[in-house]
Amino acid sequence: MEQIMNQLLVIGATGSVGRLVVARALADETSVRVLVRDQRRAEKLLGSDNIEFVVGDATDPDVMAKAVDGVQKIILTHAAHQPREALEAVDYGIVKLVLTAVSGRKVRIALMTSFGVTAPEQPQNQNLGILDLKRRSERLLRVSGHDYTIVRPGWFDSNADDERSIVFLQGDKLRSGRPEAGRIARDEIARVLVESLDTPSANKKTLELIAEPGTEQEDLTLLFDRLLPDVAGSSDGALDPDTLPISAEPEPFVSDLRTISATASA
Repeated sequence: MEQIMNQLLVIGATGSVGRLVVARALADETSVRVLVRDQRRAEKLLGSDNIEFVVGDATDPDVMAKAVDGVQKIILTHAAHQPREALEAVDYGIVKLVLTAVSGRKVRIALMTSFGVTAPEQPQNQNLGILDLKRRSERLLRVSGHDYTIVRPGWFDSNADDERSIVFLQGDKLRSGRPEAGRIARDEIARVLVESLDTPSANKKTLELIAEPGTEQEDLTLLFDRLLPDVAGSSDGALDPDTLPISAEPEPFVSDLRTISATASA
């Protein structure tokens, strides 16, 4: 039972960042559980040593309940692409399912979304609502009562070889229209997600993640220390612009916020 209680669950484990999260956690001698659709494919991508596989659809409540059973930590790197229905069920819906499934106990959660989530005018959001859905998933986590870190990375692997100095930002001022706006290596995203779970000063903080010219830091504690915590009781990140007012949100999303928040205070 002790081993189970110390397990990390990774959702999105076979994705380009999720694989690196699993590898990093295993290198740190963390016991890892993954939720995957296809175990054979996952074993080819991740290996099988010291990994527990839960097989099924992450949008299925029964599967999710099995996946979260007993774990203390969860990292979510999942993402859909299209159509709109899949985005809502995956990018937003999986976070909702996780929080529902862990109701009544405390877990530490690291959620990867994207920088630019507070910019609804961006083309990909106008077409599919993807940024709004990611922002709504963040809001659920903030009101859940769980310990968390929300990481909004820039463009994956668009950084040059000499751009390895990790930078944390807040206020979501970057825009993701092109890599020059902000970029970060996938392995560094994985590192930040994994280390956030065991860094006290990373708790209840939201950050944008990019890299600048220079070498990678040996210790990220100071970077986490300098971040402002999210305001208690607020569903938005510290310094986030109010570009998606709760008062203007469709009722289903407001209802979900109320439900998750009520569970936290129960």
